[in-house]
Parts: sequence; structure tokens; C-alpha cells
Amino acid sequence: MAEIRYFIRAATEADVPAVDDLLRRCYPQLLKADYPPSVLVTAVPLIARAQPGLVGCGTYYVADAGEHGIIGAGGWTLHDPASAPPEAATGNIRHFVTEPLLLRKGVGHRLMERSIADASAAGLRAMQCHATRTAVPFYAAEGFEALGEVDIELRPGITFPAVRMRRRLR
Repeated sequence: MAEIRYFIRAATEADVPAVDDLLRRCYPQLLKADYPPSVLVTAVPLIARAQPGLVGCGTYYVADAGEHGIIGAGGWTLHDPASAPPEAATGNIRHFVTEPLLLRKGVGHRLMERSIADASAAGLRAMQCHATRTAVPFYAAEGFEALGEVDIELRPGITFPAVRMRRRLR
């Protein structure tokens, strides 16, 4: 794919359909090498959906390529999506995705830079995430350390295997 110009901006609720489309198109394709078909069929449809409250929260960002649309998304919140008790001064990286044809072109890195800068400015001292197996190398390159595997319950009887990761900010 030819180089596409884009800018990182805070997402708004108006971006929900575009983020939803990006997640639905990309997650099944990106995750298929690291998860068995049973997980792809049951869990991926549940995680590959935009969450309006997250997209419009002010700390979720999109890589906006104008006429080419949204080519990446991701952000952070204080809320832990796995419903664990919140840790003091720790944010949670949430729902990162990049257009597969643009992987390793810096889109995810720029989204992470924005997330880390804004979380640091908000006084946070660490960030954590529940990474897909596929995304572990990305998060490791961004300074996150793997703490161990976890199963996230999406619905009764449906879990998603992930890796808990953490990064210090200061």
C-alpha cells in the first residue's frame, strides 16, 4: 500500500461506525495465526466491536487518513476492562488495532505515543493491558513487560486467552 498521510486525534462518538468496521475487518485476519478456530468463532465476534463509551471517552484515539478513513485506533482508560480492582496511578491500554496492510509502518506506535503522553500528563505512573497473543511483540517493542497469561471472561462459557502486560511511565 502506498504511503498514506494521517493524523492522530481523539475519537468521538461519531467515529464508532468507522472503528467498528476497522475492528470487525482486522481482528479476525490479524488473530487467525495465534488462536484456534474455536476462539475465532466464539470470542472474536465479541471483542471485534467498537464500544461507544470507550470510543467517545476522550482518551481513545484514531489515526485519521481523511478520504482513506480510519486506519488505526487505540487508547487508554482508568477502568480495567477485565473488572479487576483498579491499581493506583495505573491506566489500561484499550482496543488497539491497525489496518493490516499498514502494520509496522508506525501507526500503532504513534497511537501508543499519544496514549502514553496523555496518561503521563494525567499523572499516571504505569500502564497495563491484556494483549492478544498476536500483539505481544508490539507491546514489548513499546516497553511493556509480559506478566503472564490470563483468560478474560467475555460471557459465561466464553473466554479469550490474553497476556497481561505492564509498563512504567516514570
